[in-house]
Amino acid sequence: MTFSVTPMSPGELGRIRILPDAGFGNLRTDRGNLPLDRLEVRARISGLVARTVVVTEFLNVHDTALEATYVFPLPDRAAVTAMTMTADDRTVEAELQERGAAREAYDQAIAAGRRASIAEEERPDVFTMRVGNILPGERVVIELSLVGPLPFEDGAATFRFPLVVAPRYVPGNPLPGPYVGDGQTPDTDAVPDASRISPPVLLPGFPNPLRLSIGVDIDPAGLTLGEVRSSLHTVTDRDGTLSIEPGERADRDFVLRIGYAGGGETAIAVPDESAEEPEGVYQLVVLPPDDTAAARPKDVVLLLDRSGSMGGWKMVAARRAAARVVDTLTSADRFAVLTFDHQVDRPADLGEGLAEASDRNRFRAVEHLARADARGGTELLAPLTAGLGLLRASEGRDRVLVLVTDGQVGNEDQIVHDVTPLIGSTRVHTIGIDRAVNAGFLGRLAALGAGRAELVESEDRLDAAMEQIHRRIGAPVVTDLAVTATGVRLLDDERTPARLPGLYPGVPLVVSGRFAGKPGGSLTVTGRTRDDREFRTTVELRERTEPAITAQWARARLRDLEDAYAAGDRSLEQRIVGTSLRYGVLCRFTAFVAVDSRVVNEGGETRRVTQPVELPSGWEGGGGVAPSMIKLGSVAPLPPPSAAAPAPGAPARFAQPRADAGGGPGRAGVPRTFAAVTGAMRVGKAMPGGAAPTLDQVREIAAVEAGRLREAAGLAAYERRDLLDDLASRLTVLLGSTPGDEFAPLRDLITALTGDGTLDEKWAAAVAALTAFGEGAATPGKTAEGPSRKAFWKR
Repeated sequence: MTFSVTPMSPGELGRIRILPDAGFGNLRTDRGNLPLDRLEVRARISGLVARTVVVTEFLNVHDTALEATYVFPLPDRAAVTAMTMTADDRTVEAELQERGAAREAYDQAIAAGRRASIAEEERPDVFTMRVGNILPGERVVIELSLVGPLPFEDGAATFRFPLVVAPRYVPGNPLPGPYVGDGQTPDTDAVPDASRISPPVLLPGFPNPLRLSIGVDIDPAGLTLGEVRSSLHTVTDRDGTLSIEPGERADRDFVLRIGYAGGGETAIAVPDESAEEPEGVYQLVVLPPDDTAAARPKDVVLLLDRSGSMGGWKMVAARRAAARVVDTLTSADRFAVLTFDHQVDRPADLGEGLAEASDRNRFRAVEHLARADARGGTELLAPLTAGLGLLRASEGRDRVLVLVTDGQVGNEDQIVHDVTPLIGSTRVHTIGIDRAVNAGFLGRLAALGAGRAELVESEDRLDAAMEQIHRRIGAPVVTDLAVTATGVRLLDDERTPARLPGLYPGVPLVVSGRFAGKPGGSLTVTGRTRDDREFRTTVELRERTEPAITAQWARARLRDLEDAYAAGDRSLEQRIVGTSLRYGVLCRFTAFVAVDSRVVNEGGETRRVTQPVELPSGWEGGGGVAPSMIKLGSVAPLPPPSAAAPAPGAPARFAQPRADAGGGPGRAGVPRTFAAVTGAMRVGKAMPGGAAPTLDQVREIAAVEAGRLREAAGLAAYERRDLLDDLASRLTVLLGSTPGDEFAPLRDLITALTGDGTLDEKWAAAVAALTAFGEGAATPGKTAEGPSRKAFWKR
């Protein structure tokens, strides 16, 4: 795919009239918004792998040197493996460095008058690019190289490329001092880098600020190619390349669905040529078996986001999606429906707990969903905590939580940190409804809960997406999966996903990791089917030279490590940096930096400009403040005096009004914890992160757990094994922050449950230990404190 790019002549530059600033901290001209002039996406799809080059071209039409900042999205599962900077017929290869060192190298180069650029990851799917010392009349082109997997299910693969960073709700109290980024939202104690993920937003009706082009080449790579469909853009075939029409705006994701047939099980080994001893990366793909066993009864908690960002078609689609989940329940199931923005509401007459899924109760739930309207801010932590708490009381049932949202929050790490100890064996499914969805965050939640993430970019896509969710709300076809090898040694601590999910109908299992030894032999996957039969399949391990598999594994491994870091393990920072640098894949602690050796701007004086972005297609409202971002009952304070007046050349900022979007009174000072809304948390619900349970509380929980085991004594062996595994995980989390010898009997029980004893031995030990420990339990109903607010990532 070839594009002709011609530099602007002095005459063209002279005809461009600079208009007054628009109040967004960026520049406007009658030719469009500056400095980003062109965005090009070139993708080559080979089977289930996408190799993509993202080209950004910056143009300076002013008479002073420019430093441009652009906040942009990338596919959350793609690995960024290279970057180049081209200007004045010179191309500089970027170097991947530790993030602090890369920033220092960039700042020094800009101050010295050398041309430089830096790319940093803020979230799995949000990145920042800065390009400095762009001379008047000059074009600077930055190319990023990516490689990533294509999700595949039920005969179709999906290529999704995001094009806009949507505004995100940012909770917490503003931090003192200057902003750490060039965005419009103040940094807070819950989101200390909010100003790095909140680029300025264009007013509705503003002329298209850039030239957008997307081209995709598809090679089936041995698979049978079927229908190819584009969800949100008109696509034409030009000499074998699928392209969008000229003039399209970067206000929604680009989505291709590629029909394939003829896939099979594979196991690939990619040797590491740089290693001293034989080792490398493997990738295993296993297909699920046909399943005829009936699904077990289930408990389902449905969370529906009705915050301001869900206005318009998204609210309509979300209500339909939520109602269809309720309609698929049977009389053997139980459920709860929670709708939330800055507060949490439930259907009338269904009580505070799980209700039987009778016709009457399902009708009441659907009636409640039909009245849900978009309003307020996205307080996601409270309903997640409440929903997971309800499911902790399930007995002998599959536990399922379904979250319907656009995921537009800025405190993703805080949420991951606080809900990780609560998930246990609950399967978490996420349905992201938006044309610029926060896919990275919703994918992380689904991964933590071994569930499924479905992204819905239009109402036309909703039916197909919901069909997939409905098929997976029940139990998976195979559970208790394990992978073993002959001929090589698998490094289990380097495997991703670290927690193997179940096998679901129509969805292949994909596992990758590191191995030691010369490639060869085979990989065997074992598990248990729903009716307690053994599942086993063996796949020959074949050697290949395929760098994309290594890069994909490194990206997935970095995501796992970053999630563990966000959950509290600060010792992982150097391991994350080391993995990123070894495999050349960008992460949160590293950055690509390119520095030209020539001095082009003596003195290093530049004008700083932050590129504004589109308001996502389908969002209501405009300007710098999207309705979803309005926080009720207060006005965002201006930065302190040290930050309110920008230095010469620094981008301007504006105060973000936060009037009550719902039309009601303000909410200043209202607690955010769900306990403050609904009252005390009851026995059987999870202890929120940061709250260490008392001895009486643990005794109460032990008594409840003992009762559950006694009631489940007649279940099948595989179901009782699952219950004991769940129990061990719950106790491990529960006692992780409780010092004292008084809990020694339960710690001994954890050791026994994870040991080599028989099922009957473990069951008897658990009933006896829990019954004895639970004697003298205090009266339930004590209020638990809400999760503490923490800052996670370096500012």
